[in-house]
Formats: sequence, structure tokens, C-alpha cells
Amino acid sequence: MFPVARTRTLIGPADPARSVTVAPPSVAARELIDRAGVVEPAAHRRARPTRRLVLTAGTLAAAAGAVAVLRPSGESTPDAPGGPGGAAGLVLVPVAYQFDADPPAAGPRLRALANKIKDAGYDHRSGRYMFHHTKVWGDPVMSSPDDRHHVAFVGETKVWQAADGTGSQANSQLEPQYPDEESRAYWQRKLPQGRGGDDPSLIPLPPMELSPPPADPARLRKLLKIEYGPGAASKAVSTLYARYVIPRPVRAQILRVLADLPGLRWRGQVTDRVGRAGVAVTYDDREHGVQFLLIFDEGTGGLLAHEMLTLAPVRLSAYQVILDSSWTDHVG
Repeated sequence: MFPVARTRTLIGPADPARSVTVAPPSVAARELIDRAGVVEPAAHRRARPTRRLVLTAGTLAAAAGAVAVLRPSGESTPDAPGGPGGAAGLVLVPVAYQFDADPPAAGPRLRALANKIKDAGYDHRSGRYMFHHTKVWGDPVMSSPDDRHHVAFVGETKVWQAADGTGSQANSQLEPQYPDEESRAYWQRKLPQGRGGDDPSLIPLPPMELSPPPADPARLRKLLKIEYGPGAASKAVSTLYARYVIPRPVRAQILRVLADLPGLRWRGQVTDRVGRAGVAVTYDDREHGVQFLLIFDEGTGGLLAHEMLTLAPVRLSAYQVILDSSWTDHVG
């Protein structure tokens, strides 16, 4: 495995995270060792392309062009933000894009959205710390040696970070998800039990340089890696929203910058994985077989969710939701 510094050197300026300081990992080293120890030796495993590291908690192979909400089996109410989101019985229910076939170009819709957004609650707050509460599905995904049984891990993170980078971070590993009952039975025999939902400890954050994103279009375009295309820009937008509390003028400018990108398609009204309504744009990177999805709050223009989906054979990959973003004077 290449060290981070060497990998970033090889990628060069095309790395969308080149200027990002990496926060403490969402999974502790001990946890990764425990996970690695429950699978068969590496010599018996088959290497598979990244595009196949896909897992759903329901059958989504036929749900082309869909995003998903979590619902308890037999109920119609979406999983509430901050809820278990991975408990036994929860399955993914596909929700179709408003514009599935032949979606229109996103540019005019994004500009219209930028012109009408309103203040978010945090626009009228202040505090010492930026607070972010995020949740990620499918990080990481593990498969059995015969590639028949899969498990996706679910993590939840809360970060309190001051302007100088210092603060605290809390990571929780939630109940994993499975594509079918056979996978559930297989991995529940293999995985250590009782880890999901453990009370997290606060991890201190070291000082680092944090420069708030600018509203100036030229500087913002550079920060969003526009020259490397819509895929890099999508990831950069997700990074910004997970790191900073974005004020209204910058939120509007981000939408306008994205509107100038070729290849972004407007998907209209969608529902994210915690049941929030939003509007979505996608970009299909056919060369790498990946679709990037961004879901925005139609009222404030803020980012609700970011997803990287494989274009085949199944439509779901890594998915992050931003459950909360605000200012506070208190940690915990």
C-alpha cells in the first residue's frame, strides 16, 4: 500500500483532496484489525475493481436512476435523522428521480436556485466551534472470498472544530447493513458482536490551517477543482460542506459555479436517505463507470447528501448525509 504522501505526489494537482488536512479516521485501528481478522487469509480472496465495492440493504439492481431512503420493514416512515439507520429490519426502498430518462441540463435550474435561496438557521448564529454531524453508509464494504456475501459498515461522526483547527471529534460505528438474509447470517457469524452504537469517545483535533471558502467566483472555482471536471467538483463540494459552515452568499456562488460545468444533469425532486426532500444533480463519469450525485436543500441551497454510485451492475455505493451543520460554543 502506498503511503498518503506518495499517492498524492503521483496524482499531483488532479487530487481533489490535495489541500485538505485529513481528520482522524472514522474507524479506529483496533476496529479495522478486528474486522480483518474475521475474514479468510488474503491469499484466498479475489481482487475486485473498486466499482464492484457496492452493497445495498435491499435489491436495487432493477432500480436504475434511483436514490434511496431507509424504512423499517412494513412501515412507510423514513428513518429519522440521527436514528439507528442500520438496525435489523431496515431495508432500502428506491425512490425514482423526478427526471430519470433524458434529464435536462442542470445549469439553468442551479442558477435559478441560487437566485432564490433563503437564510439557513445557522446564518443567524455564532459560536467558537463549527459543528458537523455526518453519517456514511458503505465505508467500508467487505465481501466473502466467494463474493456471495457482503456487508457494508455504517459510521456516524460529530465534529466540533474552532477556526484554528482545534476541537474534538466523536465517531460511532452503527449496525452494518446487508443485501440479503444470507449475507446477514454469514457475517453475523463472522463479525464481532455488540459494537454497533457503542458510546463514542471524544478525540482531540490538532491545530491546522482552516481558510473559510470564499464567495469570489474565481477563487471558489479554483477551490472546487473545476478544471478537473464535474466529478472532482462534486467531491470538493462535499468536502467543503462537511468541513465548514457555509454562509448564504457562498452557498449561492457554489451553485452558480456548478451551473457552468458541462455534463451536470438536473434530476429534480428526490428524497435523501434520512427522508429529507431536496433537489438533485448528477454527473455520469462514463470513463470510470461512476455517477456522482449531489442533493441540495431547495430552501437554503445547502448540501444535504453526496453519493458516488456505480453505473453497473448495482446502482449504490458510498453515501454521505450531512445531518447538521451549525455554530456552537460547546463540545458534546
